[in-house]
Amino acid sequence: MSVRGESGLKTRLLVLRHGQSEWNAQGRWQGQADIALTPEGIDQAHQAAKKIGKFDLIAASSLKRARHTAEIIAEAHGVNDLVIDDRLKESFIGPWEGLTYAEIESGWPGYLTSFKHPEDFEPNQSVLQRMTAAFIDIADKCRGGQALVISHSGVIRTIRRQLKVADTKLENLGGCWFDVHADGQLTAGRIITVIDQLNSSESL
Repeated sequence: MSVRGESGLKTRLLVLRHGQSEWNAQGRWQGQADIALTPEGIDQAHQAAKKIGKFDLIAASSLKRARHTAEIIAEAHGVNDLVIDDRLKESFIGPWEGLTYAEIESGWPGYLTSFKHPEDFEPNQSVLQRMTAAFIDIADKCRGGQALVISHSGVIRTIRRQLKVADTKLENLGGCWFDVHADGQLTAGRIITVIDQLNSSESL
């Protein structure tokens, strides 16, 4: 049952990028292409599982690089009821799918540095709407608690820009905290880099 209307019940989501994928290793833009983790990406997920504390719920994008990352973390923490949500997928990037940064710059000069997109690229507002809806549904499953969400760099960064907070490049298993408030409003918190913090005493 949703308790979204109850006063003061804020739910915290730690939303992380997946482990290294095969196209990450090749420097290719993925979008919604369903690319698998590399052995290094699998190892990153296992490392993250050792660092990340307990969560009330674990959710993931349906794309295999995010789902596999979440499955590794969930198994390490004895979580069997992983939530898979299509709305947590990466942005649809149209003709840029599979291209390198250099190839995109060659075909669309200046687009990347000015955050311009080709015609078929998913609009930022669409990303914000579907991700926010997914976050609210996840929060309703553990209202007042904390959830871990494994998603994708592009959509995480898009949300942060749409919420007018600092944008930064996210490494694999990097991300940030989001708060889902009782009225359904979303706010972005601090950036987290799990792999770099594996030897830190700071709790995630």
